[in-house]
Amino acid sequence: MCQLLGMNCNVPTDIVFSFTGFATRGGRTDEHKDGWGIAFFEGAGVRHFVDYESAVASPIAELIKRCPIKSKNVIAHIRKATQGRIALENCHPFVRELWGRYWVFAHNGDLKDFAPELNGAFRPVGTTDSEQAFCYLLQELRRRFGDTHPPLEALTAALRELAADIARHGTFNMMLSDGTALFAHCSTHLHYIVRQYPFTTAKLSDEDLSVDFAQVTTPRDRVAIIVTAPLTNNETWTQFGSGELKVFVEGEPVSL
Repeated sequence: MCQLLGMNCNVPTDIVFSFTGFATRGGRTDEHKDGWGIAFFEGAGVRHFVDYESAVASPIAELIKRCPIKSKNVIAHIRKATQGRIALENCHPFVRELWGRYWVFAHNGDLKDFAPELNGAFRPVGTTDSEQAFCYLLQELRRRFGDTHPPLEALTAALRELAADIARHGTFNMMLSDGTALFAHCSTHLHYIVRQYPFTTAKLSDEDLSVDFAQVTTPRDRVAIIVTAPLTNNETWTQFGSGELKVFVEGEPVSL
């Protein structure tokens, strides 16, 4: 299956360190070589990069590793195809507009017999179960809340219910963000860590690379990293429970 990477922060932060280790799993240290993608929120806009080449072979992935794009919400994905051919339209993350905001979504898993009726403005372009699930989520959110963005508590409750419903069809590890919060649902494997003062040195598991975050941060910085499998081997990561949906705001999980 695929792997997911997300970042949620209280100040704009680059994801170069985490993405460097994550991208290595896209064909070198793991088998997720059927495409990749990443999306950065910046103000009301989104910088969106996808490629059907493996992350270890893609010149665009090299650009991301070398260019410290700063954002408060980032979602990335490396693909091992289960449904849909290897093609640009099937690369995650996917982007759509709802309530005057961009929404970004990526999925790890395989949904069986999942064929919801899509009768609104959200239709898949590619042929993945993932994009179909994204369109269904947005369709149902609009059906429930109309043309007004709901409060975070109501939105979270709706997403928790919808994610559980979709997960009945198979594995539904996913990340979703509108640039103000990052939602992550776990069926099988997701982990997170919150880095904050006092910062320490982190060492990647998949690359010979370390960063002393105390040298590149300020005491007020707070960064949450969410990923399928831990990226570092000298930090303590927290594992999600099966069926759990967490919401990250300003660099930390919030209880809703």
